[in-house]
Amino acid sequence: MTEQATEHVLIRMRTAMPTLRPAEQRIARFCIESPAAAATLPIARLAAQCDTSTTSVVRFYQRLGYDHFIDFRIDMTAEAARERAALSAFPDVSGDIDRNDSLSDIVSKVVANETLSISDTSKTLDIGELARAVGLMIKARRIDTFGIGASSIVGQDLQQKLTRVGRTALSWRDTHSAWTSAVTLDDTCVAVAISHSGETPEVVRYLESARAAGAATIAVTNFADSALTKHADVTLTTAARETPFRSGALGSRIAQLMVVDCLFISVTQSSYDDSMSAIKKTYYALHGTGEE
Repeated sequence: MTEQATEHVLIRMRTAMPTLRPAEQRIARFCIESPAAAATLPIARLAAQCDTSTTSVVRFYQRLGYDHFIDFRIDMTAEAARERAALSAFPDVSGDIDRNDSLSDIVSKVVANETLSISDTSKTLDIGELARAVGLMIKARRIDTFGIGASSIVGQDLQQKLTRVGRTALSWRDTHSAWTSAVTLDDTCVAVAISHSGETPEVVRYLESARAAGAATIAVTNFADSALTKHADVTLTTAARETPFRSGALGSRIAQLMVVDCLFISVTQSSYDDSMSAIKKTYYALHGTGEE
């Protein structure tokens, strides 16, 4: 096991979830929802708890890179301790939002979800891939972004920030407009596609078309092994904690916005003086003084 795999077994479970078999998904969900309990169960009891066989449990932990169940349990124990420490500021937080939660409970759970999504993403974001994405964006004549739903908001955020420092950037909200734009890109352009699942057909087609046209392509997604990443030159993965109650609105968006901020700040830093000058000009334009 690598150091990263050892430290982030729960994150890796969330990332692997779409590729797991139904029985393995039940094991993963139990481990994610109750890591402390899962860490204490012998293999037969874990299998019974998840209504599956010990063979499925063995196949499950081997998929995560473990040769022995004891090693899996040790890392689950460490992860459970890490989660307890991370949630110590939210002593009443437990599980997803439900119908009986008070307003105070809802606030605590939303904050905990978003805090952990940012923390987990910071631990798993590949700095090398981030540097490659920044390099492509620095050289680009134009940067286009596309996402649907909550991911569209993230694309607009990146576009607005890049425009403010003098970069030519466009954000597409309409699918047909995005597709027609993608096929007109060339090797001087960068296309950024944002999708939590990495399986949104419209977004996948957009990135595929942009790449075929010659543009450099960047995917921002929670799942490295997804349809979207097959058309990406660079993949930036988040580690968001989606909840059934508000899928797509909590952890995924805040994690994507964190990645976008890292991209924007790094691009801005690469041409610091010009970027600061542009920011000052846009500040004065917005405040109506016309002075520097």
